[in-house]
Amino acid sequence: MSAPAAAWRIAVPGEDVAVRAVLEPATGAPLEALFVCAHGAGGDMDHRELVATSTALRGVGFDVVRFNFAYRERGSGRPDPMPRLMRCVAAVAAHARDAARPRRLVLGGRSMGGRAASMLLAEQALAADALLALAYPLHPARAPEKPRDAHLARIQVPVLSVNGTRDALCDRALMTRAVSGLPNWTIHWLEAADHG
Repeated sequence: MSAPAAAWRIAVPGEDVAVRAVLEPATGAPLEALFVCAHGAGGDMDHRELVATSTALRGVGFDVVRFNFAYRERGSGRPDPMPRLMRCVAAVAAHARDAARPRRLVLGGRSMGGRAASMLLAEQALAADALLALAYPLHPARAPEKPRDAHLARIQVPVLSVNGTRDALCDRALMTRAVSGLPNWTIHWLEAADHG
């Protein structure tokens, strides 16, 4: 059974603002799974790609929570440092788990949001049952020599990473090498897709 639709304001430890979140129920046959979806650095919870992702996942049976990071609630376009982003993901995930009581909880999101969720799961394996990373930013644009992969092997839950073959922030060969030998990782490549 799907959770009922809800709008929340969630307190995040160490932040001066509560973050806005929405719970959207599945429209397809319910899977009793909840996806907590974090936005990318340049977006917010209402970004068209997050809304489209939510609509697609709801159609196949996921309940979905979209939320803003605290820097967006403060009206800033500059992302907070990663530890603060991770605290925000953890607070939203805990609230969603308590309120919706899903059988399975999946953390993730787009770009920076997926990275924050991945880093949280590398530190707190029990924070979720799986990770869904959309357009994972393996390295900064034009800087493949600065990989963001040191934590990936510590993630113990199943991972699905969906990236474009033309993504300037995720070189295909480097990503394939970074997760080779990690049995819980699956990568799906979208041919000719970029980071956008």
